[in-house]
Amino acid sequence: MPESRSIAVSARPTRVRHHVLWLTVAVYMITYMDRVAISTAVPSIRDEFGFTMVTVGWVLSSFRWGYALFQIPGGWMGDRVGPRSALAVIVAWWSVFTSLTAAAWNASSMLVIRFLLGMGEAGAFPIATRSLSRWMLPSERGFAQGLTHAGSRLGAAVTPALVVVLITRYGWRSSFLVFGTLGLAWSAVWLWYYRNTPGEHHAVNDAERDLIARSVGGPRTATSRSVPWGVILSQRNLWTLSAMYFFYGYCLAVYLDWFPSYLKAHRGLSLARMGIFASLPLLAGTAGNVLGGSVSDWLARRDYGLTRARRSVAMVGFLTAAAAIVPATLAGSPEWCVLLTCIAVFGLEVTVGVSWAIALDIGGDYAGSVSAVMNTCGNIGSAISPAMLAYLVGAYGWNVPFFVASAMCAAAAALHLRIDAARRIGFAPERGDK
Repeated sequence: MPESRSIAVSARPTRVRHHVLWLTVAVYMITYMDRVAISTAVPSIRDEFGFTMVTVGWVLSSFRWGYALFQIPGGWMGDRVGPRSALAVIVAWWSVFTSLTAAAWNASSMLVIRFLLGMGEAGAFPIATRSLSRWMLPSERGFAQGLTHAGSRLGAAVTPALVVVLITRYGWRSSFLVFGTLGLAWSAVWLWYYRNTPGEHHAVNDAERDLIARSVGGPRTATSRSVPWGVILSQRNLWTLSAMYFFYGYCLAVYLDWFPSYLKAHRGLSLARMGIFASLPLLAGTAGNVLGGSVSDWLARRDYGLTRARRSVAMVGFLTAAAAIVPATLAGSPEWCVLLTCIAVFGLEVTVGVSWAIALDIGGDYAGSVSAVMNTCGNIGSAISPAMLAYLVGAYGWNVPFFVASAMCAAAAALHLRIDAARRIGFAPERGDK
């Protein structure tokens, strides 16, 4: 009896893939901590350097242009050399430039530093997606993508309060030094623990290795010999997905880059209250990330069909955001504004795990490159957003930029009607997935 029990236990799959997932969640948190810290520090930076709102808009956009332009090179790098080395290198790169933000002496230097930081972060999500494609079961993809993006939003949510504490005690530069050091530490841990395939990891037992291999169609190579860009870029499905993500990226940047300043300048909150109130919508977004990916996986497992499972969850999320943004903008009190904004950002973030799960669904072995194309378009939207908002506020006041975001959420919901999650790049839809 004890011997048979020992054999049964030894045959139980290990859960190294979940350790990999949580390590990936941690880097998603760090990416957003590094990029969001500056939005909370903007009032202090403007006081020191005398920047206009338009100047700040271009500084914020510089990060996003670097981020957008290097998405595809970053995804290609992950597919070619493997995510273990690629992710360790780029995290170390951007962590250095996060710290160097503290050394900026004028608008030009800050613009260049933030661009180089964005260039480093550009590969993070495509390479991390590629890192999970070798490890996560198809039935876990939506949950995994929702959880990782929830980690990013949790990082963004806790950052305003942390930055306010650091600013009040040590000045605005301290936050960039702290977050940069955190990224360097993560890079070292990743290089030590992660392996490009389950077969290379000493802690994976035969049961988990076989479980993953059966689920993803057999053992997978660590790297891809070539990326079929002609096939990838000819897919209408991918471009529809990318157009949807453009609208998402524009809307998210409104809240990540300008919402703290909006609360302070337009709603009249103190620095301390601004730090707390700016965190609440991002906490709501964290919950939305986990829920969206998990629900779409649950629907897919219940024979709802992969495409319908992804589509229905994403459309509900975008329409919820579109409906909540308008009353949030017109609310008479800061408290009601923030409450309704929580609902809007929750709906917006419900869509994220679904979007990245679709990139895995249709990308297969080239998920890094496919997600890079999608994220490039999303971050072109994010790059346009900060400067555009500054110009719109100058011309029409604070309400119009949020009305534009509401319209974009409605457009993104409509685009999901034409996205087929079951049509893998270069292949026909799988049986039963309609």
